[in-house]
Amino acid sequence: MTTQKILVCGASGFIGRNMIENLSSLPAFSVHAVYFKSDPIPIKGVTWHRADLRDANSLSKLLDNVDIVIQAAATTSGSKDIINKPHMHVTDNAVMNSLLLRAAFEAKIKHFIFFSCTIMLPSSPKPQKEDDWDINKEILRPYFGAGWSKIYIEKMCEFYAHQSTTKFTVIRHSNIYGPHDKFDLDRSHVFGATITKCMTAKNGEVQVWGDGEETRDFLFVSDLIEFVHLAIAKQPTQFSIFNVGSGTSISVKELVESVISESKKNLSIKFLPNKPTIKSSINLDCDKARRDLGWRPKTSLKAGIKKTLAWWVKEYSK
Repeated sequence: MTTQKILVCGASGFIGRNMIENLSSLPAFSVHAVYFKSDPIPIKGVTWHRADLRDANSLSKLLDNVDIVIQAAATTSGSKDIINKPHMHVTDNAVMNSLLLRAAFEAKIKHFIFFSCTIMLPSSPKPQKEDDWDINKEILRPYFGAGWSKIYIEKMCEFYAHQSTTKFTVIRHSNIYGPHDKFDLDRSHVFGATITKCMTAKNGEVQVWGDGEETRDFLFVSDLIEFVHLAIAKQPTQFSIFNVGSGTSISVKELVESVISESKKNLSIKFLPNKPTIKSSINLDCDKARRDLGWRPKTSLKAGIKKTLAWWVKEYSK
């Protein structure tokens, strides 16, 4: 059996960590992982490389004989930084992806997979398809810089698809959650923050920033990994953008209530409307992923919460 050399960038982060744990168990792949600030994680079958993806010199040998690049590296954090420090999500991500895409082009890799997101999409209760995004529509102000950075990188993937034989997959994923997520309150997204707040709550109360009415689409990380495998095996076109989410959305209030219920804790919710929050509703239409690749999410929110809580207890209740 032919083994494909696969390079996972951002392998010590949330999505990257889950990717290498999954890929390292499969004989079809020779797994190489990139880290920078975080320490490499000892996982059998994974070869680690330290590289600053913002430095072109760090990329010179990184892509030697690589067949597939999974680009999960990003500067990212929660709504507090998105509102107060929006610049931190723009420059680093634009630079590292520009250099990595050029290096992948020069190395003539077979497949480049980029984790985008949905922050460029307008708030809407209607499920949105991949081609519903309109360049003339305003991106939500808190997401303006990061949203346009994602669009730029998506367009660079499309550009290089026209210049090469490399296949490009752009994944506009929803709110991903599960093991190895960020759970510290300074950097976490809404799901990780909710888990931590519920599991460490004192005085029987969970504080929620905002009024809890904004809605999100949540997808368990193993379903995202399954999508990546299907894209590698089945993507029919050289360049494609896919929505990857649960296809349903719930309010933050409903999420908190569900986590409280599954944690078996007796907690009340206190909303803090003056704290940083982003008022938007995101709902994805994922029919293209089903139609082209046969992908469907398998993990219900209830099951995903249970799995994440079990992992959190194992990791943090020592």
